[in-house]
Amino acid sequence: MKIVVCIKQVPDTKGGVKFNPDGTLDRGAMLAIMNPDDKAGLEAALRLKDEYGAEVTVVTMGLPKAEEVLREAMAMGADNGILVTDRVLGGADTWATSTTIAGALRNLEYDLIITGRQAIDGDTAQVGPQISEHLDIPVISYAQNIKVEGDSVIVERQYEDRYHVVKAKMPCLITALSELNEPRYMTPGGIFDAYQKEITVWGRADLKDVDDSNLGLKGSPTKIAKASDKVRKGAGEKVVLDPDESVSYIVDKLKVKHVI
Repeated sequence: MKIVVCIKQVPDTKGGVKFNPDGTLDRGAMLAIMNPDDKAGLEAALRLKDEYGAEVTVVTMGLPKAEEVLREAMAMGADNGILVTDRVLGGADTWATSTTIAGALRNLEYDLIITGRQAIDGDTAQVGPQISEHLDIPVISYAQNIKVEGDSVIVERQYEDRYHVVKAKMPCLITALSELNEPRYMTPGGIFDAYQKEITVWGRADLKDVDDSNLGLKGSPTKIAKASDKVRKGAGEKVVLDPDESVSYIVDKLKVKHVI
């Protein structure tokens, strides 16, 4: 079994975010981490590797510094790392990103592709399903449990108050929730081995069946009107009332907001 895991190096939002003049994130100026949903997807792949002897390849698109997140993935147990980086790919929205990653994945053999549900720097949950459309393979999103049965995968797909059990033949793509599992830690030996391995680096010339008009900032139909790191809330309304008045006040406010 061959599994490809798409991971992303995202800004550590606890430290704040910075923007370029065109409204895109200044990723080079921020501390970065592996996207949590992607890390859960990687752990799911590594568990399948432990059980079935699968080969796990991690792929990321980003700046050259995104090599760090590939090394982390390999230190956790992934076998191979591929970095897709090129100046012409910068500023990509979800459409251009999924087009780029699909172009890279066409170079690989795979039974299963796993992505995170969404990235904490965009929260769109679009890239995974878009990749499946580009590659013309089934997609099962919001996975909270994954099993393999022969040439098929059986996935518990999460809903707000229940889950559906969905079965699909491979190859297919799964988007993972961070609640899927508890990712393992890197080991000292794994870290040493990860830095002995070579990272494969691909650029625009290595992408298959993609058009320049769908890449990078120029190929992104999404336009950013305004960007900010935090939306600041006002102080709100403060009142001092006795208990009986407080009850009436709260009930009136709930009626105005059509809550009750």
